[in-house]
Amino acid sequence: MKKVPRSLVLRTSAPFFCLLFLTALYTFDIGSHVVPSKPWKKTHPVESRIQDQHHLDLALGRLLEGENQTQLEATGFACHSDIKTEVCVSNRPVRIDTSTMMIYAPFSQGMPQANRTMNPYARKDDNVAMELVSPIQILLGNITAPPACRYNHNVPVLVFSLGGFTGNMFHEFNEVIIPLFLTSRHFQSRLRFIITDYSPSFVDKFDKIISHLSSYEVINSTENGNVHCFPGVVVGLHYHDNLAINTTVIPEGYSMLGFKQFLRESYNLKIRDLSQKEKPALLLISRQKSRVFLNEDQMVTMMEALGFRVVIAKPDMMANTEKFAKIVNSCSVMVGAHGAGLTNIVFLPPGAVLVQVVGLALEWASSYYFGTPAIGMGLNYIEYKIEPEESSLISVYGRDHPVVVDPASVKSQGYQVERAVYLIEQSFNIDVVRLNKTLVQALGLVGRSAPLG
Repeated sequence: MKKVPRSLVLRTSAPFFCLLFLTALYTFDIGSHVVPSKPWKKTHPVESRIQDQHHLDLALGRLLEGENQTQLEATGFACHSDIKTEVCVSNRPVRIDTSTMMIYAPFSQGMPQANRTMNPYARKDDNVAMELVSPIQILLGNITAPPACRYNHNVPVLVFSLGGFTGNMFHEFNEVIIPLFLTSRHFQSRLRFIITDYSPSFVDKFDKIISHLSSYEVINSTENGNVHCFPGVVVGLHYHDNLAINTTVIPEGYSMLGFKQFLRESYNLKIRDLSQKEKPALLLISRQKSRVFLNEDQMVTMMEALGFRVVIAKPDMMANTEKFAKIVNSCSVMVGAHGAGLTNIVFLPPGAVLVQVVGLALEWASSYYFGTPAIGMGLNYIEYKIEPEESSLISVYGRDHPVVVDPASVKSQGYQVERAVYLIEQSFNIDVVRLNKTLVQALGLVGRSAPLG
């Protein structure tokens, strides 16, 4: 066989090695400035440009309404603002310096230059939360010398913060996860996220959700000191209500039932029909520090006697969201005292029942934060209101103390006093005979279609 000259081999292989080198260079140049999350380690999709400017305008414009939409069309920039949150949108190219979180938006030449400072977290009305959120500055108008682009992206970007009250599951879903779904779902994963006040534990905990909303790796502003350029930007997240979505509020068309379906897809949750389960499972949220069930063993014995398979959920079990979501999804009834653990109702299957144990002076909070939202999720909801004798506060203050007989007088002293007494100090010694009757009622509701609130 005729030997191929070495020089010919090198010449014919040169394009291959050149392509290999460019691929490696691209991977180093781009990949080293993003934060990987588990699902994204498998594939690194090349950004596909949103089909045209018209489609980009439609996606961004959906986040505004009325005069704000008109302003976006005319100037390229507009904001929605309400009591809870603020969302600003640009449908024209922007540059973001992630080292300073300065957003340069050089729009129409006729626009006067102006600065706008935002805290992109859905608790604008809470001064304590806002102190924990890093501000972002937006420069508008005719900017004479914007910084040069280091990285160019073909899809828009959504900028939001993980400051505020994250670290508490209720606040994580209420102020980040549901608002993130509301603000980004209609982009069909064709957008990037820039996260300020970055929390590795949060991103790892909710990686299934984040990767289901964006096909691209998260950009961590604290580790990325470069200038990124995008064809459009959204700063801030839309918020409707506590663990709730209003279908008629912008962005319109979303619902909590749709959000729960999104969670089923994200976590591959299987249970959709409780009638197929031979033995109903009851999930008991076991608190360890406050609002503790002091006779939990007696409660479990009674629940098993009713025919339930009882799953006791302690805090360490809830640490892995993906695994715990599947456990919750396998249950027909959830029982728990008012607290962040009840946020897991988002994973309950249709027709399940939430039984919330309502402590002394916690009637309003229990209904507002979990009762009403549960109904909005299509769940059956029952309250078990404790009698004063079931509260540990009697043994501390006595049966006739204002803490027990006149909670309003305690609440009048301010939230911190109310919180210390009724949320921190209070635990429960449940009357298992009374609770038995409530659980019999819950059994009768399992599998039924709950009326939506």
